[in-house]
Amino acid sequence: MVSEEILVEQLKKGEESAFKQVVDSYQNMVYNTCLSIVKSEEDAEDLAQEVFVQVYQSIGSFKGESKLSTWLYRIATTKSLDHERKKKRKKRFGFVKSIFGDDAQVEVNPPDFNHPGVVLDKKENAAILMKAVDKLPENQKIAFILNKIEGLSYLEISEIMQTTVSAIESLLHRAKNNLRKILET
Repeated sequence: MVSEEILVEQLKKGEESAFKQVVDSYQNMVYNTCLSIVKSEEDAEDLAQEVFVQVYQSIGSFKGESKLSTWLYRIATTKSLDHERKKKRKKRFGFVKSIFGDDAQVEVNPPDFNHPGVVLDKKENAAILMKAVDKLPENQKIAFILNKIEGLSYLEISEIMQTTVSAIESLLHRAKNNLRKILET
């Protein structure tokens, strides 16, 4: 495997083998990050593809100030959050339409989400936890997912979220407190 600097240069030159190497190396990470946020395997697959399309199209703007993986996490997180916002807008619009007599069926409560990486006997608890995580403010949710599900360090999360390590510590502390309150109710 070539160094990251060489790989980025090859990407910028449009070399197909470099792009294939990036996809092969990072597709699971990108998919799992998207899946942790959107809770739908189909949506996560679509979003992961969109992430790599964006990487291919915008590699020229990558300055190398962070690691390539950090940049990929940032794109995956942003795309997933945008997807969730659009979904919520559609859901609100559908709900409003249903109030005014349009016969469109609106699914207000999605089915329980089970991440495929969770052991079977823990799926029920994982579903409860993921529902609680969904109720966190967006920045706490992302910090929690990147730390507890993706296993990233505070420093890596601070680079992805473009903030300080102490801000990440604070977000995770508030996320844990909020989760405790949500789960106690």
